[in-house]
Parts: sequence; structure tokens; C-alpha cells
Amino acid sequence: MSTSNLSTVDGTDRLCVSERAQCVPSRVLHLRQLPADVSEQEVLALALPFGRVSKLITLKTKNQGFLEMASEEAAVTMVNYYTSAPPTIRNQPIFIQYSTHRELKTDNLTNQRVALQAISAAAVHSGNVASGGEGRGLAPGQSPVLRIIVENLFYPVTLEVLQQIFSKFGSVLKIITFTRNNQFQALLQFSDAVHAQHAKASLDGQNIYNGCCTLRIDFSKLSALNVKYNNDKSRDFTRADLPTGELDPTAAFSVALPPYGTSAFPPTFHQHTGLSMAAVPGSLVSPPRVSVQMASPAVHAVLLVSNLNPETVSPHCLFILFGVYGDVQRVKILFNKKENALVQMSDGTQAQLAMSHLNGQRLHGNMIRVMLSKHPVVQLPRGGAGQEEQALTQDFSGSALHRFKKPGSKNFNNIFPPSATLHLSNIPSSVSEDDLKDVFSSSGFTVKAFKFFQKDRKMALMQLASVEEAIEALIALHDHQLDHNQHLRVSFSKSTI
Repeated sequence: MSTSNLSTVDGTDRLCVSERAQCVPSRVLHLRQLPADVSEQEVLALALPFGRVSKLITLKTKNQGFLEMASEEAAVTMVNYYTSAPPTIRNQPIFIQYSTHRELKTDNLTNQRVALQAISAAAVHSGNVASGGEGRGLAPGQSPVLRIIVENLFYPVTLEVLQQIFSKFGSVLKIITFTRNNQFQALLQFSDAVHAQHAKASLDGQNIYNGCCTLRIDFSKLSALNVKYNNDKSRDFTRADLPTGELDPTAAFSVALPPYGTSAFPPTFHQHTGLSMAAVPGSLVSPPRVSVQMASPAVHAVLLVSNLNPETVSPHCLFILFGVYGDVQRVKILFNKKENALVQMSDGTQAQLAMSHLNGQRLHGNMIRVMLSKHPVVQLPRGGAGQEEQALTQDFSGSALHRFKKPGSKNFNNIFPPSATLHLSNIPSSVSEDDLKDVFSSSGFTVKAFKFFQKDRKMALMQLASVEEAIEALIALHDHQLDHNQHLRVSFSKSTI
């Protein structure tokens, strides 16, 4: 696999004068600026995540090399990926482009093939399948199907968005989306398990949008997906002839499908959608479509909350609790039926988020129900309404306690289901662990555990006796004054102590 094996390639492969994207794709790739003592294993490690390598030649005196991939598709995927995420070998950037050669012709093909197989086996066995050899090898029998969970779903994630992101790593054949355990999930099938492995290694833990829509990716136990319908919930990209199944949209997969619609986003939310996936090739997705009509809120921004405890519920209490999942505009407790209330969020996405996290939770001893209301807005009481009726409706549109009005707010990273562990922030340096425990215990809450953040003492975790107690504590002590000018900030945590 040295220059002596080379008959038709002399290392002076013509460079593409135009942009790389305009070069003619080829199974043969030209690598430049390789270290002088580069090994075949190191070069091969760059290519293995994308598919099988047929031939490999290194020209060490010229710091160049040539790879012939088993398919043009694998070569295209590799070039597309490394165009915006340049690979390195021993911290030295490597440049990869299509060769003007359509194939590599070398002498001694038998030795070449045997050596390549040995190197491939060694590289996969040792886990050298990423840039610089830091990735994980492909386990035997690994599935080409990925199971994807989108956490912190502040914006709807469509099937098209997933296809656009994951197709950077290979051919996406099928996608099924659904909701399980109040989480938006998807099953996505690649044409090859190697592509699935590389997509998982690159995308797991990344955010689709700035500060939200976090991807959690595992391999599925399924080896293939059976898609019955092509619609906005499921798609078989190899079968354009499939029906849409509009009469039975849930039949594409035997689980409940997500309630998320194509909500319009007010411009204030559009500011939060800058992409933050530097490790992922290219531009992933366009930000959600912005609504230019601000006169009325998005459809289904009003929630109906039922089975409330009429003795203890108040508009302020619902404002604080639902405010964990969006900026509450108005709250109305129904005058003649005080166990029911209407809560108006800023837009439909926030309403969906609050509904998915709070429906079925216990508040003041009652298991509350949260569903979408048919009311487009919460009406303020008329002038002739009595004092009690007026007190049951409050407008919070100008509140200073809105968590999400500030562009790039860290609160986007703290949207989690109710849990027994609370995340405390904005803690003054003068306030001790005992001071904080006293604040909660004097309000009737049982503190089970407490821990300051090591790197930032302004934040801490506090574990209470139950999820229900943590909900009560958040309502009671969010914005609690700790000193003359600092107020405690409380949210739910995904961590435990």
C-alpha cells in the first residue's frame, strides 16, 4: 500500500478549482496534508464510519493519500460531513475532496485486499472509527434503526426536520414519530448500521435549537421499520405509493401520536432559535416559521384546568406553576365552578408543553386535569362584575416573573417535568445551606437532601419528600426574598441528590 503499488495515480491528482460542492462526486477521495509518518490505520479510521473501504493508498513523501469507498453514496456522505467538520489526525487538519479518478488501479490486489480487511478489523475492534480515533466501533449485529427522544421540546420537531438532520450521515429510509410517556419520540431507519452508528455518536446530546429540543439517541431493538402510511407522522422514503391514512393517523404505529401542531411562533420566541450544533455538519434546520400576526395569540394557547381544590387555588398559584413551562398571560378561575380555571399561555407550543407536564399531577391534594380549551383568549371581567369575580381573573401579561421573555435565557435549559428535586438559583453569597433549609422547613416542607453546585454557589439542588410537596414548594417560594435585593428562583430539576 505504498507508492510502488500505484500504476495510474501519481499523487498529482488535479485539485478542484471550483468549490468542493461543485466537484463531480467519485468513489475515490483525495486526502491532503497527512502527517509524514501517517499509518494506514489512522487514514482508515476517518472513513470507516461511512462505509466499507475498497482500496487505500498513502503517498507519504507527498503527505497525500487516496481512498476508494465501496459506494459513491458512502464517499458523498463522507465528503459532506467533513466539509463542515474537518477531520484531524494528531491535531493536524486533513483536507478531503473528490478525486478526478473514478477508481484506483493498484498492483498486487490480493495483498491490498487482505491488508485492508486486517486493518478494518483492527480499527473496528479497537474503536478507531472517529476523527483522531476517538469514536466507538460498530458492535456486531448493531441495528440500522435509531430510537430518538427529544427532550425539552420547546418547539415542535417535525418528521422533515429529523430527516434533514439525520440524512447528513447517510440515507434515511424510514421514520415513525409518536409520543410515549409524555415524550416526543421517533424511530429512524438508515440504509446501513454504520451510518446509524455515526449519527448516534455525532448527534446524541445535541440541541436542535438553541437551548432546547435535545436529542437523546439509542439503538433500537428493531432491525427494520414497517411503515404503512406516508404522512406527517410516518414516512417510507423508498415507497412513494403508500397512502396517507388520513382516516386513521394512529395506525402507522401502535402508540399515541403527538399532539404537537404547526403552531405559529411570536417574534419574541423566534429570537431563541439560533442553531447551536457546531459539531454537526452544515446548516441543520431553519428556525420555526414566525407569525407576523400579533393581534391574537396562536390557536390553542388557552388551557382548561379542572379538578382543582377550590379552597386553596388562586390565580397567582396557577401563574407560578404554569409559568415553569411558558409565560402565562391571564388566569381565570370560574366564578360558578371554582374547581375549574382557564390559563392563557403566550402561544400554542407553551400550552402543549404545560399540558404534557402538568396533566395528572397532584396540586393541593387533588389530581388536576389539563386539556386544551376552545376559548381563543381569557376574557377580563366586565366593569359591572363583583369584587370576588374580578379577583378570580388576573392579567399577568406585564409580569416581571416571566421566565422566557429574555432572548437566550438559561431557563430554556431548565424545563423538566415536576420532580421531588428542585433547582434553586439566584442565591446570595450571604445565604447559607441552613438558611435555605429553614426557609423551606418553616413553610411546612420536609427537606430530604441539599447540595450547592460546586462551580457556582449561586445555585443548589434541594430534594423534598415528594413530587407533590415540591410542586407546593415551588409555588410558595419562587420569587421568595432572600436579602434586600435578591429573590430566590425555583424550577424542577432532572437530577437527584
